[in-house]
Amino acid sequence: MDQSDLKAAPAWQLSERAIKLTSSAIREILKVTERPEVISFAGGLPAPASFPAEEMRAAADRILRDDPSGALQYSATEGYMPLREWIAARHSVGGVKVRASQVLITTGSQQALDLIGKVLVSPDSPVLVETPTYLGALQSFSLYEPKYVQVPTDEKGLVPEGLTPELTAGARLLYAIPNFQNPTGRRLPLERRQALAEFAKHSPFPVIEDDPYGALLYAGEPLPTVHSLAPEHVVHLGSFSKILAPGLRVGYIIAPEDLHFKLVQAKQATDLHTPSFTQRIVYEVVKDGFLDTHIPKVRALYRDQCEAMLDSLKRNMPEGVSWNRPEGGMFIWVTLPSNIDSMKLLAEAVAQNVAFVPGAPFFADEPQLNKLRLSFVTVPPAKIEEGVAKLAALIRAHA
Repeated sequence: MDQSDLKAAPAWQLSERAIKLTSSAIREILKVTERPEVISFAGGLPAPASFPAEEMRAAADRILRDDPSGALQYSATEGYMPLREWIAARHSVGGVKVRASQVLITTGSQQALDLIGKVLVSPDSPVLVETPTYLGALQSFSLYEPKYVQVPTDEKGLVPEGLTPELTAGARLLYAIPNFQNPTGRRLPLERRQALAEFAKHSPFPVIEDDPYGALLYAGEPLPTVHSLAPEHVVHLGSFSKILAPGLRVGYIIAPEDLHFKLVQAKQATDLHTPSFTQRIVYEVVKDGFLDTHIPKVRALYRDQCEAMLDSLKRNMPEGVSWNRPEGGMFIWVTLPSNIDSMKLLAEAVAQNVAFVPGAPFFADEPQLNKLRLSFVTVPPAKIEEGVAKLAALIRAHA
């Protein structure tokens, strides 16, 4: 078909909300990385080698044999009750009792962020975020037109002492990622978790604890969730994407019942319920302790990938480049010399078949242009070395 044969799209009037929509920088970069020759440190994609395909195939067979109508039919908005009970039991630690009535199953944790925004955020209402913070959260909350307020952070993460009455006045929520934060890989220390929990207990708005990476611990001891320290004042978001498979699109929210009820109503208007079949697959796989043996294997795989990238950065990067050493998660946060704009560097890197995520989109305000995020979990060590060496050469050329 000739281009001239195509009809122009109708000039329909879009909503102001739609006009303000922007594409995710990461999603746009991922289109480039679909080329097989590209070494991609961009997307936070779990390694396909970590997917328990055989266990899922067996689970799907059992489900379709034993209860096909239940798996393929509409179901409750709140989610599959056995899975909700399993999640509640797993989060009932340290004397905290989580009830299944507090658990809402979502279509991935990204939907959880959207529901939180729908229920809690009004136009121009302050939303507190870390500096930097997860790009997907900014993209989701922005639909509801908040006024972002950046919370002070340092190399250890959010600084609770910075949550002053002046900074937090009128806020609707505080969004935080205490475990191996996306994009920085930071883990909030125990004393700061305790301080944040104490803040939440006396705050007129909830702390939203997003925790997709908590199980991916490579060094140090496990730390309690902020939710476990202040369960009635913290809303906890979890996901099976990083520990089973993202294609299932199964996440969850743990919230006090009054907020839970409003989240359920918002979800009813969104998609009725998370797919019955994938919820049952998750439950069938995890119900008998599978994660106790599976997660250590994923940790070992990612720990080796992380060490390979850290070693390669040390060998190749020129003076003036620095990076963190994460204790878990999927990301390394890199600081370039101040004269280098990572967005411009990306274009040069893609021409060399290397991709990463520039740091600027992770800032709600006052972006730092000399930052970038590297993900190490899907690239084998030999390719990590090749990609880091190419990236280092480009950085050296700007010195």
